[in-house]
Amino acid sequence: MSRDIQLKERWETLVKFLSDKFSQGEDLDLDGIIYLIGVQELGKVHNKFKKDEKLNLMHIAICRLLEPYGFYEFEFVDRDGWPHYKVKEELPPLRAGEQSVLMKEAIVSYFVEKGLIQ
Repeated sequence: MSRDIQLKERWETLVKFLSDKFSQGEDLDLDGIIYLIGVQELGKVHNKFKKDEKLNLMHIAICRLLEPYGFYEFEFVDRDGWPHYKVKEELPPLRAGEQSVLMKEAIVSYFVEKGLIQ
């Protein structure tokens, strides 16, 4: 099976799983899934977050997702429990479609690593 087909199938499986669990079956978009990963990484799943905190959660998720690709490195967790990352390598300029594929690939890898999908 080609890598693109496998990614597409895994992505669809993941979206269905997460949408059923967190949005009453309405398909979550890429940003929604990134937000969920940020909440998971912070570990405060029952908190209500302000708008700026939601953006920070998405940033945490992006850093965590792109860490295995060598773009970020975990540094520390602050007094409030928020993880911090440093930039190791700047992301190359990517077109919107390329960004989407990279993030979907990173998200699928994250959930494979967590054992939620195969």
